[in-house]
Amino acid sequence: MTLFSLICSDYRKYKKYGANGFVIIFLTQGFWAQFQYRIAHFFHTKIRWQPFRILVMLPMYFWQKGIEIMTGISIPASAQIGHSFYIAHFGGIILNSNTILGNNCNISQGVTIGVSGLGEKRGVPVIGDNVYIGANAVIAGKIKVNDNSLIGACSLVSNDVPENSVVVGVPAVVVSDKTSKGYI
Repeated sequence: MTLFSLICSDYRKYKKYGANGFVIIFLTQGFWAQFQYRIAHFFHTKIRWQPFRILVMLPMYFWQKGIEIMTGISIPASAQIGHSFYIAHFGGIILNSNTILGNNCNISQGVTIGVSGLGEKRGVPVIGDNVYIGANAVIAGKIKVNDNSLIGACSLVSNDVPENSVVVGVPAVVVSDKTSKGYI
């Protein structure tokens, strides 16, 4: 997808969730962070010539830090996020720079997606399509959160999450196969 189509897909998702009007959506902190991420990620992936890359990415870095300070949302340019991404509430959202997040995902406030583990098990999660991540959830380690999954609020996910499942708790365990339908 092009940069413009990715921003449009995010915009449509915000509109779907009730942020009516162009001005209202651009006053939403989650959208600010996504908009900045989309532009920074575009330049991060397209510009390879080192002297020019530094000149372009330095302002992107400061822009990201400004957004991070204002909103509490940290999305590095090197993260990979699919289309129709939605941040439900702002504050305390941290994504590792190696995060891979699929299409049509929702995350809530306080979510951390980070590195964990030792040796061969050290790494960052890969999150599939249509995944809902509840408030204050932590997803860490070299794991896979499969498609159509729901991660409950305040859960610690450190093992693979099967497709079409609902996980909750510390550590998170599968409690249902109702999927994320209705939450996305």
